[in-house]
Amino acid sequence: LPINSSEVVQPFLMGCGTKEPKITQLCLAAIQRLMSHEVVSEAAAGNIINMLWQLMENGLEELKLLQTVLVLLTTNTVVHDEVLSKAIVLCFRLHFTKDNITNNTAAATVRQVVTVVFERMVAEDERFKGIVEHPPPVQGNTNRRSVSTLRPSAKDAYMLFQDLCQLVNADAPYWLVGMTEMTRTFGLELLESVLNDFPGVFLQHQEFSFLLKERVCPLVIKLFSPNIKFRQGSSSAASPVPVEKPYFPICMRLLRVVSVLIKHFYSLLVTECEIFLSLLVKFLDGEKPQWLRAVAVESVHRLCVQPHLLRSFCQSYDMKQHSTKVFRDIVNALGSFIQSLFIVPNAGNAAAVSAPAAGGVSGNLTTQAAFEYRGTWIPLMTVSVQGSAKATYLEMLDKVEPPSIPEGYAMSVAFSALLDLVRGITTMIERELSAEEEAAAEFREAHPDQEWQPQPVLCVLVPGAHLVWEEMVNACWCGLLAALSLLLDASTDETATENILKAELTMASLCGRLGLVTPRDAFITAICKASLPPHYALTVLSSNAASLSSKAYSIQGQSVQIISPSSESHQQVVAVGQPLSAQPQGTVVLTAKNIQCMRTLLNLAHCHGAVLGTSWQLVLATLQHLVWILGLKPGVGGALKPGRAVEGPSTVLTTAVMTDLPVISNILSRLFESSQYLDDVSLHHLINALCSLSLEAMEMAYGNNKEPSLFAVAKLLETGLVNMDRIEILWRPLTGHLLEVCQHPNSRMREWGAEALTALIKAGLAFKHDPPLAQNQRLQLLLLNPLKELSNVLHADIRQKQLESVLQILQSQGDSLGPGWPLVLGVIGAIRNDQGESLIRTAFQCLQLVVTDFLPTMPCTCLQIVVDVAGSFGLQNQELNISLTSIGLLWNISDYFFQRGETITLELEREEEALQKQAQEKGETLNRPFHPAPPFDCLWLCLYAKLGELCVDPRPAVRKSAGQTLFSTIAAHGTLLQQPTWHIVVWKVLFHLLDCVRTSSTTADKEKIESGGGNILIHHSRDTAEKQWAETWVLTLAGVARIFNTRRYLLQQLGDFFEAWEVLLNHIQSAALSKNNEVSLAALKSFQEILQIVTPVKDSDKAGDALAAMGVPPVLIDPISASGPGRPLLRSDSLVERLTRYNGAELQAPPPGEESALEDSALWWSAWNTWYRTGTDSTRPPSGPAEKLSFIPSQPYLTALIQIFPALYQHIKANFSMEDLKKLGVILHGAVSVPISSDASPFILPSYTEAVLTSLQEAVLTALDVLQKAICVGPENLQVMYPAIFEQLLLFVEFSCKPPQYGRMETKHVANAKYNQIQLFAPAEWVALNYVPFAERSLEVVVDLYHKTACHKAVINEKVLQNIIKTLRMPLGLKYACPSESTWKLAVSSLLKVLSIGLPVARQHASSGKFDTMWPELANAFEDFLFTKSTPPDNLSIQEFQKNEAIDVEVVQLISTEILPFANFIPKDFVGQIMAMLNKGSIHSQSPSFTEAEIDVRMREEFSKVCFETLLQFSFSNKVSTPQEGYISRMALSVLLKRSQDVLRRYVEDERLSGRCPLPRQQVTEIIFVLKAISTLMDSLKKTQPENVDGNTWAQVIALYPTLVECITCSSSEVSSALKEALGPFKDFMQPPVSRVQNGES
Repeated sequence: LPINSSEVVQPFLMGCGTKEPKITQLCLAAIQRLMSHEVVSEAAAGNIINMLWQLMENGLEELKLLQTVLVLLTTNTVVHDEVLSKAIVLCFRLHFTKDNITNNTAAATVRQVVTVVFERMVAEDERFKGIVEHPPPVQGNTNRRSVSTLRPSAKDAYMLFQDLCQLVNADAPYWLVGMTEMTRTFGLELLESVLNDFPGVFLQHQEFSFLLKERVCPLVIKLFSPNIKFRQGSSSAASPVPVEKPYFPICMRLLRVVSVLIKHFYSLLVTECEIFLSLLVKFLDGEKPQWLRAVAVESVHRLCVQPHLLRSFCQSYDMKQHSTKVFRDIVNALGSFIQSLFIVPNAGNAAAVSAPAAGGVSGNLTTQAAFEYRGTWIPLMTVSVQGSAKATYLEMLDKVEPPSIPEGYAMSVAFSALLDLVRGITTMIERELSAEEEAAAEFREAHPDQEWQPQPVLCVLVPGAHLVWEEMVNACWCGLLAALSLLLDASTDETATENILKAELTMASLCGRLGLVTPRDAFITAICKASLPPHYALTVLSSNAASLSSKAYSIQGQSVQIISPSSESHQQVVAVGQPLSAQPQGTVVLTAKNIQCMRTLLNLAHCHGAVLGTSWQLVLATLQHLVWILGLKPGVGGALKPGRAVEGPSTVLTTAVMTDLPVISNILSRLFESSQYLDDVSLHHLINALCSLSLEAMEMAYGNNKEPSLFAVAKLLETGLVNMDRIEILWRPLTGHLLEVCQHPNSRMREWGAEALTALIKAGLAFKHDPPLAQNQRLQLLLLNPLKELSNVLHADIRQKQLESVLQILQSQGDSLGPGWPLVLGVIGAIRNDQGESLIRTAFQCLQLVVTDFLPTMPCTCLQIVVDVAGSFGLQNQELNISLTSIGLLWNISDYFFQRGETITLELEREEEALQKQAQEKGETLNRPFHPAPPFDCLWLCLYAKLGELCVDPRPAVRKSAGQTLFSTIAAHGTLLQQPTWHIVVWKVLFHLLDCVRTSSTTADKEKIESGGGNILIHHSRDTAEKQWAETWVLTLAGVARIFNTRRYLLQQLGDFFEAWEVLLNHIQSAALSKNNEVSLAALKSFQEILQIVTPVKDSDKAGDALAAMGVPPVLIDPISASGPGRPLLRSDSLVERLTRYNGAELQAPPPGEESALEDSALWWSAWNTWYRTGTDSTRPPSGPAEKLSFIPSQPYLTALIQIFPALYQHIKANFSMEDLKKLGVILHGAVSVPISSDASPFILPSYTEAVLTSLQEAVLTALDVLQKAICVGPENLQVMYPAIFEQLLLFVEFSCKPPQYGRMETKHVANAKYNQIQLFAPAEWVALNYVPFAERSLEVVVDLYHKTACHKAVINEKVLQNIIKTLRMPLGLKYACPSESTWKLAVSSLLKVLSIGLPVARQHASSGKFDTMWPELANAFEDFLFTKSTPPDNLSIQEFQKNEAIDVEVVQLISTEILPFANFIPKDFVGQIMAMLNKGSIHSQSPSFTEAEIDVRMREEFSKVCFETLLQFSFSNKVSTPQEGYISRMALSVLLKRSQDVLRRYVEDERLSGRCPLPRQQVTEIIFVLKAISTLMDSLKKTQPENVDGNTWAQVIALYPTLVECITCSSSEVSSALKEALGPFKDFMQPPVSRVQNGES
């Protein structure tokens, strides 16, 4: 059938040819049926077309014709070439008929036919797809490409398209022969549809591409020209050539074509597109007609929804050097367009201005979404669904006249275009970025060691993609930002605002991801500014904006301004608050839009924190201000809570925002919580931003006490808390900054700084780190370090906070601090005196906690720090109780050392080895205090050294407590120390301490301290600093001495014990010589102690030691109590008894082999020298004038001093020389001569009448006693010392008559010293002691000693006897004038005793002449005594007198028994002196001058008688060896007899003359005396052998007889009885004796 189709069709064609409508219709229908069954051949088809053409020319069945053509062309492909072109022309012709329906149908048909032609070509291409053709080379450079290379369908399509171009250009077609007329609009529509529907054709076939380039583009450009040249409002008259007006239909269609060209063939038509796009941008110009701008905007919108296309623009133009920056221009043009709508309210917008006013009158804001800016109000319409550009005006193909554009349409389209542009670009770039990042991550997992290079693996990734993205952003951000900011400012609709903000947000985030800092910051700044009230002064933002606006962006003469926001927007006000600035300027207002922006900002920070980098600064600064205006204040953990209304008086919040606040505050917190998901770099950016914010807040808070903004600090805390797991990387900047905050002068600011810092540290320590802190020392120290740094802050509140947190850390993490201990202890110990008590108290609580609970858990190396810290609390002077308690803590610490000694030693030694190793590696020496000592000992030494420092604290209570603790701990725990360490203890601790105390004491102030604190009374013994220091000195010296005593054996093994001993003695000496009684006395007690005069306890008896450890001093030898008024003087037990104890077995036996050490004579001699120097200095009398009275040692002191000697002597007696004895004598003498101050005398002196020795005197005698006993048992050579001892004692004996002088001091006699109250405040008088008992006791000792030693050579040689006599002469001579009567009596008895022993010795050695000088002395002594110049006191009773006379008689008797019988051994002149003396005392020599009253008493009758008798007896004894002696007695006799005669005669005469008157009593007494003498003489003569009596004597005696007889007449009975006695013996003379005759005869 197909082959014969021509014949089949023929009849129908002919039927049509009839032009009969009915037939024609039938035929056409039939033909259509044939065609639909595809049985029409090419020829037939040609015939059919020709027939149809005729019908068309006749204007018949036009619609049917069109239908037939359509069917013919669509059902098969037989129609080609001219036939086809004829068919097409036929349709075109029908289109231009007068009939409307036909026209429209024809138009549709044409469109369909054109489509069919191209579809055929596409199908043909499909068929030939696999076959590769080699097109013949192009010959020459022809203008029109040859069509010969195209296949049939392609050729048809080519011809058709080419002619369409020709037609639109108003040229004749080449192929569509027979066209009569054509409209440009229709041509353009056809072109557009072909281009739009078959882009493949043009892209695959060069011929078609050529057409596009050569035909279509020039055509479009040519047609555009009227639009370009046209300026609205320019009159045509101005220009010489009349300007063609733009024509809406063509213009609109052209734009559509351009859109299609750009969309599909951009890659082919790069240059052309550049022109098109530039044109498009120009159409947006404000001077173009409204409709043109609207259509242009729609076209631009179409471009904006194709991000990939935009990217291509960017690559092809913006990135090429000399090309127009098309992409940038498009964006900028949109921006300028939007701006122009606001700025130039042209005629079309005239109504707009009044619209809001009209709305405003009704009192409510317009509900319609709109933009409003500086009075221009533009409503917003929904123009298209997001992401698609549905144009309105580009679709108005039926309109010929430009339509009127509704108000706000252009704006709405531009707005959508902007949003779509942003959305498209960002999603595209972000998708590609993410893909790249995933690839990178996968690569890193696979090859962790290599750097990842982006490879174009994925189809998405174009090489250099990053550059393109960056260029795109760089090109568009300015325009976008300008437009969006403006819109944001003008927006009145929440959704619109939301969209704008979202666009800005996504841009900011994209810039951030691409690392484009400036645009990122710009977008963020925009959001920030929008969040804050208009014109809000915030430096961060303004500086940023300034930098932006300084870049002028000009686009082909259009400059894009970044418009500053306007403030007169009709916005709902939701909050009023105070601005955060240094000087508050009233209030500021927040609108709903501000809050909306704020939420966007929060959102940005929350979701895109990682890309914010340095813009955190902007974001946070803005948030801070908003938070401030809204009145949010930080709470626990740094979260911000709505503050109470009270805090910001001017903060007003509407309910709308009140409900939002918790949400905002929540988001704020979450924002910082989410910082845990940021990478390290971003986190650092965040921290840095917070820090610089905080710095600003600090700046602002300076110099005023306005509430500061704590936003930054609170957020730093929050950020730190959530990032605990990687705290190391942010710890330093974080804490470093907070530490600065802590030093801020504003207290609230500081308080929060400290709160944040301590909270972080506590959280850090409590956090379960991985690895745990215990194994990560570095981290732990890092965490604790800021706590230590806080110690440098001077503000007390911060230190308080710091210490409180230390306390909490100790309570919660104390057990696990480990290596952190030094830091913690450092914090506790960083106290200074200028800090208040409360701080010190808190710190001390921490220390107490440490000492009570944590010593065992801390590393032993920290123990030393604990000691130092405790010491520093002792030294602080703010709170005495803490000082004292801290000394207690030191004692506890020492106890702990003692109990845990072994474990501590082990640990310290391990540590030491490690340190030693390190030091060696570095080639340094190990540097720690007390180095050579082992580490455990060093710990002790540090403790001792600390206590030592406290011992010289300015406060007495502290010194006392520290001293007791130091000595107790050395006593209790000293055993742990190694021997060499003792060396350091002695020299560096004890002696150093003694030095300091000595220095302080000697320089202490003597001013009286007023009783402090009103209610605290200071005892008078402590009321000057000097006295308080004295107590310290006493304690210290005693403590050191005790250690020397108890640890003697240990110390003696040290090499330099002797030097130490010397130093100690030197200290004792200087203390003993200090001008303070308390110190000096105590020094002597210590001296006694180290000489072990206190019997040390035996080892078995540790009770005493325990006491000593507790600071109870052992009892000293002489508990000389500070005897106060009314307390009797404590007397020591008898010294002799005590001394036996020393010589006895009670001395502690030293360990075997050490006796020599204890007895080391060098030590004892050193002690002796000290004693000697002390004694000499303290007893040397002052040399100056008495007024300048310096210091006089007290009695107890001197007593103690002297009491030391006996014990000392026991150790040095072996080498004790005369020299030493002399030294001793000087001291003893000096000591005894010291007077007592009168206010002390009642307690020391016995009452005057008691003869008692003071303890000092007793001690002196004891000392001599010890000496003489030692000499007694000692070797011969010692005995030379006897005379010296005698000499010393005799000196003392002299005191009885002549008390010693102490310098030139005037001392009063005790009796005269005043005791009355008035004298209380007068300078003390000095009272000489009553030396009589002492002298007398000394005398007794002398006699006693002489008794023992009279025969010793030395005693004889040194004329001891003579000295004794010489000394006794004084009291004997003074007799009644002696201060005490007992003295001379004792002197006499002593003399008698001494002589009874000494005279025989003297006689024995008479020949040696050693006693020659003694005799005259003796004679003088007798003379002075018997004939004393003193008179007896008047009140002497007769009995007393007789007693005294008896003593004189005793002396005479001694002469008669001990001297006269041995006259031949005695020097003659001595005997002569004695005789003369007896003579003087005899009866006859009595002075006649007694007054009446004295006679009875003064006549020593008995004495005279004895003298006379002795005289006579001696005269008549046959022992007379020399005539001289005999002569003396004879002389005496003759004198006596002659005198008797005289007296008697005178008496007789007087008696006679007196008559009845009795004679004067005196005379009577005299006569009686004479008579008694005569009778005594008679007795003597009777006893004597006659031959011993001289004849002359007899004659004289007999011659007396007559005179006696004459006296018988006297009337006095007394005389009579005496006479009777005298006359009696004469009876023997009644006959002359026989011998006389014999004599005569011989």
